Amino acid sequence: MIATQDEKSQELSSFMQKAKESDHPDSQLISILHKAQELYGYLDKAVMEKIAIEMNIPSAHIWGVATFYHFFHLTPRGKFAISVCLGTACYVKGAEDILKAIKDELKIDFGQTTPDGLFTLQETRCLGACGLAPVIMIGDKIYGELTPKKAVELLRSFYKK
Repeated sequence: MIATQDEKSQELSSFMQKAKESDHPDSQLISILHKAQELYGYLDKAVMEKIAIEMNIPSAHIWGVATFYHFFHLTPRGKFAISVCLGTACYVKGAEDILKAIKDELKIDFGQTTPDGLFTLQETRCLGACGLAPVIMIGDKIYGELTPKKAVELLRSFYKK
C-alpha cells in the first residue's frame, strides 16, 4: 500500500515525537533525516522545514547536515540507482568506457536522474567485486565482466521491469 502525503507526514511527526522523548533529542537529527528520506524518497525543502519546526532546530543546521553526508538526497531519485565502480581494478579493465556508454544511453551525468524517473546515476570507488571487474550495481545487485555493449543491453532490460 502506498502511503498518502498526510500519512507520511504523520509517521514522520510520530517518529520525531519519540526522538524528542529520548534522553538526547539533539542527537537524533540524522535518524530523523533517514526516516524522512525513507518516507519521501529524498529530503526536499518542505520536509526539512517541517523537521526544523517540530524539532526546534535551525533549518540552516538541518541543511548543513543533509548536504554534508553523501547518503542524503536533496532531489528525487530514480526507481533504479546505478552505481558505476571506478575503483582501480574496474578502472583498469574499462570502467571509463562503460561509464561513457551509460551516460550516452541515459543522457545524464553523476547525481542526475532520467526524466522518466527510472534511473539515477552515481559513482562509487569500490563495490568489493574486483574479480568481476568492471562492475556496476543496479539497486542491490552487482553485474560484472561488463563491456560497454553489455552495460547498455543490461540497462535496456530494466525498461521492462
